Formats: sequence, structure tokens, C-alpha cells
Amino acid sequence: MFAAERRQLILEMVRANGAVSLRELARVVQTSEVTVRRDVRALEAEGLLDRRHGGAVLPGGFTRESGFPQKSHLATAEKTAIADLAANFVEEGEAIVVGAGTTTQELARRLARVPGLTVVTNSLLVAQALAHANRVEVVMTGGTLRGSNYALVGSGAEQSLHGLRVSRAFLSGSGLTAERGLSTSNMLSASVDRALVQAAAEVVVLADHTKLGMDTMFQTVPTDLITRLVTDEPPAHDDRAGTELQALADQGVQIAVAGGQGGSAGAAAGSGGEPVPARQQRRDVPVPGPRRQVPGAGGGLRSAAMLGEQSPGAERARVADLRRR
Repeated sequence: MFAAERRQLILEMVRANGAVSLRELARVVQTSEVTVRRDVRALEAEGLLDRRHGGAVLPGGFTRESGFPQKSHLATAEKTAIADLAANFVEEGEAIVVGAGTTTQELARRLARVPGLTVVTNSLLVAQALAHANRVEVVMTGGTLRGSNYALVGSGAEQSLHGLRVSRAFLSGSGLTAERGLSTSNMLSASVDRALVQAAAEVVVLADHTKLGMDTMFQTVPTDLITRLVTDEPPAHDDRAGTELQALADQGVQIAVAGGQGGSAGAAAGSGGEPVPARQQRRDVPVPGPRRQVPGAGGGLRSAAMLGEQSPGAERARVADLRRR
């Protein structure tokens, strides 16, 4: 494929989806990510798209939000790996809130196997994924349906969350930076996400590497309120994603990285030293400093005392390893 043909196809993909990762672009045009990155730079110089680390978006992508059909086809392998990993942090009998999004929808499909779970959500997709789960109670907020992402928003949704208290909130968004935290392009969605955060003792953000370093209009969760980030393994050349992970870790966010594409690669071991099954493989990057903990919570998230057992040098070495990879 000639460069002109390749760039035209890249532009068509970005126009159709709003945002596309370099990995996906390289797969479709059947070339290397290095070549695709050069093409994206050339198209940006012509004002036809905007570069984001790990991908490309339409000009004005700061305010643009892709609809559900487009989002559902982006970074599918990464979302699957993230959902597999995030499900391991949910315990039997727990009460949680789950926000709207394609990644949280993937998580909900896995939560259907957790007995005694109570899930509060404003997402029709999350509720649908759990509708036939045995021994899982689903509580939906009120509100007005937002058709682009099948979520309930507005004052009705926010008021229904007043007085609610659960152990964890699982949220996704349009962008994540160490400076502003999690953000989204829609004001109504951001407002409901903030209400979900207020209902939870801990906040777990689900974001694939293409969202790291992206900043959109409305802040939903400031960095100091994020307990843990669950993400996928950034490409080896993606220095910006590694830098963002380092900055988030420096601010006290616990980082859990799903190993390899689809969550099937990467080395990890359980608490007893035994290999972790493929679905559960992960690499945690703990950092010093206390985080909010759920009284009496166990297992899934490490306490500040447990984190203190590891040396700061080892912790920073593991984050540095992410940057190199």
C-alpha cells in the first residue's frame, strides 16, 4: 500500500470512529506502528487529525465524544484484559457502584459470576449484563436516558445516589492524566460520575493505554481520589504512557497492569508463590503513601501497611520498567 493510500485509510478510520489507537491502525493498514506514527504526524501537519499518545482523534477531539457503536469496536482486546483483571478485585457479598462505558460493560459480564454481589449502576448496558446473574442484585439509578451511551443522567440519577455508601466504585472515562485525573467530554455524564464517586470508599478507574495522557472537558475524578488504576500493557515505544503511569504512581495511585495483549501474557504470582491463572495475571505497581481504605475490606486491594513492606527502590524500578516497555 502506497503512503497516500495508507493515510487516506487512516483518515477514514479516524473520521468513522472519532478516535483510533495506533495499534489498531497498524493492524488494519498492515504495517508497523512506527510507520503509522509517521503517517499520523503528516496528517496532523495538514490539520486533518490530532495526535494523542497511542492514537489519533479528529480535530477538536478535546470536546468530541464517540458514540457507543464506535467505542465498542475500539481497543477490544485491551478492554477484555482490563475487565478480567478488575474482576479479581471484587469480593463475594460486596456492594459496589459501576459507571457507564464499554469497559465497565465488559467488567459487568465477569461480575455475573460473583455470588452475593450488589451492583448499583446508571448504565443500562451494565444492568443488562447482570440481568440474569444468579445471586447478584442490581440497583439502577433514576434519571434521563442518554442514548449515545445508554446511561441514566441528570438530577434524577444524582439524587438517587444521595445517602448511598458502598465499598468501591468502578469507573471509566474519555481521558486520564496525573494532573487532572479522570475526565469525560459530556457534562451530564461527568456530574453523575462524581455522584458515584461520592458514594464509594475507594475508586477504581478502568482505562486502556490510549486514554493515558488524554484530557477532556469535564473532570470526574481528581487524581487524589483515585485509589487504583487498572490498565493494559502500553506498547514498548509509548514513552508518554509510561511517563503518565509514573506520574500517577508518584501521586499515590496504585497501578495494576494486565499483562500482554488480551491479558494472556506477563508474569505474576499469587500470594502463595503459585502462578496466577491466565485470567488473573496482573502486575501491581504499588507506591508509598496512604490511600483511602474500606474498613474491614480484604484481599482485592492492598492496605497501606502491606504496601509499606516493599522498598521504595523496588517500587520505582517496577514503574520504570513499564516506561521502558
